[in-house]
Amino acid sequence: MTISATAQAPAIDLAALKTRQQGAWSSGDYAVVGTTLQIVGEELCEAMDIRAGQSVLDVAAGNGNASLAAARRWCHVISTDYVPALLDRARARAIADGLAIEFKEADAEQLSFADGTFDAVVSTFGVMFTPDHAKAAGEMLRVCRSGGKIGLANWRPDGFIGQVFKTLGKYLPPPSGALSPALWGTRPHLERLFAAGAAEIRAENRQFTFRYRSPEHFLEVFKTFYGPVLKAYAALDANQQASLTQDLLRLIASANKAQDGSMVVPSEYLEVVITRR
Repeated sequence: MTISATAQAPAIDLAALKTRQQGAWSSGDYAVVGTTLQIVGEELCEAMDIRAGQSVLDVAAGNGNASLAAARRWCHVISTDYVPALLDRARARAIADGLAIEFKEADAEQLSFADGTFDAVVSTFGVMFTPDHAKAAGEMLRVCRSGGKIGLANWRPDGFIGQVFKTLGKYLPPPSGALSPALWGTRPHLERLFAAGAAEIRAENRQFTFRYRSPEHFLEVFKTFYGPVLKAYAALDANQQASLTQDLLRLIASANKAQDGSMVVPSEYLEVVITRR
């Protein structure tokens, strides 16, 4: 069975883009940032009405937020990512919590599972960063059984993280023809990707609040551990780095709700639950 999504394929070297992106996510230590996002995985599992005993695949799992959430609900979980170091961090978390999760290195665009294997397929801020959107969506549909559910949490383009990536793009424009990851945070794009295999698509706007000691603390953490930001700074000269820092601090200041010097910034994301046809 082959399911093709209908988004137009970008006329670029997707393999080269994937290699570059894998290098970015392998740099730093995304788990430092990822662990702060745990609540999103918990809320996604609730939105999907995940049931004990179900088989769940976490795609582009990072350090395992959705995997852990599903395992806490007594599901049979396989957690996948193409960055082995992140799977190691997720495995350590599972061991610490006494949770049974199977970990496998896997490419979201070429999953090594049979058609209709899983009751639920999930991804939190993960699959949205694949170069070939249509191929990744098609793989999620393929491995999900009829009547099963696909759950996604994707940053919205107009939200804080969407604006962070837009700011980075001013200094390092993406390759011509590359589809923006933030498109996954829009309903029209999701309908193009999933409608052919979906009985229902539900999408709700949600907020995750970034809470850091200060705007400077947030920026230091992201420069040190969050691959795309780390790589952006590494590619710029000192003057460009200083300019980018000022742009990001202005962005944070425009959204910061804290009055005590700390950082409390809401970031909009789209919570999506797709019922497989």
